[in-house]
Amino acid sequence: MKKNKTWLLALALSAVFTASTLLPSVSLAATVVEGTTETSESSTPNQTDDSVISEDEEVELTAEQLDFESYLDQLLAIAQYEEKAFAALPSTFYITSSNRKSLFLKLNNTVVPNYTKYVSQLKQIKPENAELQKIHNKLTRGSYNQLEGYLLYKRALSKYTINRTLLTQGNAKVKTGQELIEQSKQEFDEYAEQLGYE
Repeated sequence: MKKNKTWLLALALSAVFTASTLLPSVSLAATVVEGTTETSESSTPNQTDDSVISEDEEVELTAEQLDFESYLDQLLAIAQYEEKAFAALPSTFYITSSNRKSLFLKLNNTVVPNYTKYVSQLKQIKPENAELQKIHNKLTRGSYNQLEGYLLYKRALSKYTINRTLLTQGNAKVKTGQELIEQSKQEFDEYAEQLGYE
């Protein structure tokens, strides 16, 4: 569970930082040699030639890249809720009668409310790009499955006697959610690579 808790934030941050490193570090000058265009590196960053791209100029992004970056910004804005929820979960979810009440309180007071906010706001994100929307829908379904699992855990621990049936159902929901989230992460990575974010 904890393994997947910050993949989205880490991926978003790495993609944003990768995007900033895609900007040219040295100026490139295009020169015409016998009817062909060659690109050569220039060692002086601020030449006065109009054909030189200055380091201060930004590379123009495509519509897909703009949508992708807008999507990342929206994910970063809600990541705090997911982080709070996962931070409250124990590293191992081994339940006994002695830790039942403390786990229930963590689920009730921190995990479920924060993850509910995360999923609710995740559902409100609407990427314009169809491929990104497909990936987002899978992420949303996976996150919603995990939320349902946490709600089942909470119900299973709400009474003095632990409800093992609800725990088993919760485990199945969380596992399904994690699989969907992992698939969406892989598709997201592939899509980012297609856009030039390596």
